[in-house]
Amino acid sequence: MKVSEPLGDRVLALVAEPPLADCAPSARPHEAAHRAIEAAAGKAALAAGALALPPGPLGWATIAPEMLAVWRIQRQLVADIAALYGRSADLGPAQMLWCLFRHTAAQALRDLGVRVGERVIVRPAAQALMRRVAAAVGVHLGQQAASRALSRWVPLVGAAGVGAYAWWDTRQVGRAALALFEREQVIDNPG
Repeated sequence: MKVSEPLGDRVLALVAEPPLADCAPSARPHEAAHRAIEAAAGKAALAAGALALPPGPLGWATIAPEMLAVWRIQRQLVADIAALYGRSADLGPAQMLWCLFRHTAAQALRDLGVRVGERVIVRPAAQALMRRVAAAVGVHLGQQAASRALSRWVPLVGAAGVGAYAWWDTRQVGRAALALFEREQVIDNPG
């Protein structure tokens, strides 16, 4: 078993079923999406910072729960942005994977999406491609987790850094979702 497989499997599980949106289509989706992005970024920063507080070896045990908590907040944000634009039906695993990890693992996602002018087209993906992309994302995330382990040795400074990164990362996820859902395009999700 490769080191990336457990994280790759978690990534696949995370994107397999997008969550139900907590909001309805908006008459002003761009403004509502920006408010949702800022709110989610604040929640992610707080969750990540709080989970990064335990020092040393005890803190290492909080790395996976911290990453999962932030990803859950981010996947809800993506679902909410799709709903604000009235595009919930267009949100599938490939689109979720694209929005969540495009900014951190762009090379791994190159087979999933393409930018054509102002549009971003995320192709439906076969399970084999999704598994390969998730494994590549898992490798990248494993490297991130290793760097997060260092932050556990300096609790307050580390927690602030982890929280700041979660805030930035969540804003990037929101921007990717905006880029995907605010423009008219066809997103073909099988079944």
